[in-house]
Parts: sequence; C-alpha cells; structure tokens
Amino acid sequence: MKIFNFFKNSNVKYFVILTFFCFSLVAISRPIIQKNLASVATSAEPAKKNLPIYSVNTDEKKVAISFDAAWGADDTEELLTVLRNNDVKATFFLCGYWVDKYPDEVKRIYEEGHEIGNHSDTHPHGSKISLEENKQEILNVHNKVKNLLGYEMDLYRAPFGEYNDTVLQAAKEVGYHTIQWDIDSLDWKEHGVQAEIKQVTENKNLKNGSIMLFHNDAKYTPDALDTILKTLKSKGYEIVPVGELIYKDNYYMNHEGRQFIKEDKENNN
Repeated sequence: MKIFNFFKNSNVKYFVILTFFCFSLVAISRPIIQKNLASVATSAEPAKKNLPIYSVNTDEKKVAISFDAAWGADDTEELLTVLRNNDVKATFFLCGYWVDKYPDEVKRIYEEGHEIGNHSDTHPHGSKISLEENKQEILNVHNKVKNLLGYEMDLYRAPFGEYNDTVLQAAKEVGYHTIQWDIDSLDWKEHGVQAEIKQVTENKNLKNGSIMLFHNDAKYTPDALDTILKTLKSKGYEIVPVGELIYKDNYYMNHEGRQFIKEDKENNN
C-alpha cells in the first residue's frame, strides 16, 4: 500500500516518466552518436590499400585544374587564352604520341607557365600490362618531354583513370606521383556548356584541395572554362597546378584517396 501511495504522488510520477524518457533518448541516440564519432575518427585514417591522389586535405582555399591531352589539339590555343586571361596556371597530362604529333603545342603550354604531367606513351589499359611495360610507358613520355623542353615530369595520370597495384607501383618506382581527381567535369559526355559549368562549380565534392579533370579536346570546355574559372574564384578559391597543391613527401592517404600531412595525424592523436 505504501508503494502504491508513493507512485500516486504526482511529483514522483513525473519524475519516473522523465527518467524513463531520458533513458529512452540515450538508448536511441547512442548508435547515432557512435556512428558519427566513428566517421570522424576514421575519415583521416590511412587507407588499407594503395591509392592515387584524388584530393588534398588543406586549410588553404586552393583547388587544381587539370587537362588530359590524348587526341586532338584544335582547342589548345583557346584554352590557353582563357587560362591566361584569368591568370590561372593548370596541369596538362600529355600522352607520348600527342607530344610527337604536337610539339609546338607542348612548347606553348610550357612557355605559358603551365605544368606538364605524364599520361603514358600509348594510352594503354595499365592493368592489362606488366610492371615493366607500365614503367616503360611512363619513361618513354618522360624522355620525350625532357628532350623537347628540358623538363623533368613527376606527375602521372593513368589512361582511362584505371589503376591497380601494378600501375601505382610502376609510377612509384620511376619517381612519379599518380594523380586522379575528385571532380570530373564530364566534358567528354558533351552535355553542353551550362551542364559542364554546373557539374564543376556546384559539385558536391568541391572543397579545399579538390583536383578537377578536363580534356583539351572536349567540345564545350573552351566555352565553359571562363565561367568555371570566374565562378571558382568568386567562391574564394585560388586555382593552382596539381604540383603546387599536393604533398610530395611526409604524407599518407585515407580511404578516399585524400592526402594528409603526417604531422596532422600525429597532432590529432
């Protein structure tokens, strides 16, 4: 009877209800909190497998623009003009046969102050050839550019964006950093000028350290590029070559292919 009267007390009743509510809230919230904490904890953890560089973790509001040159060269002059007018330096990844066919364009790109990267000699599927063949694909272009410009490249973009451990190991053994991207302009799909602008400037991945992929012969890129550059600048981004954005030593990669300086990890521990 005393227990019954105890629970009849309104203050006690409200206390019991409130206590039950609090315990229920904690039980419901705990998995969500744990999931969020785990996400924060693992986002900067080193990757468990080898990856190319997709983006860079940096507090600086910088992004990089890159062009793959594997086919024609008709738009190269217009692209260079747009870049010059916006005071932007980019990275051009060149195939060996493109260097052979368009040496004057290669010289112009270099003379304009842009960075030259390696895109293989014959644009093969790297995962289907041996380690030594991959290395030779890189070295052939390296020597062509060095002979033409006196320039030593150290950035490699695998053909088709395809890679495996063999491709990555080949690049590493010949002194190259393999570069991917976290923003694809999709210019090769030829969706139109406005679609390309939106794809880049409103991309969900756009952030400090993003690396953007374009092609030097895409139909709509010459018309879209000026607006893209101006919009990125209006958002506060400085646009730099890939080589000025990435860390070339003392770094590690997370599972998304994002570079982190090792001190950052050590300071967070």
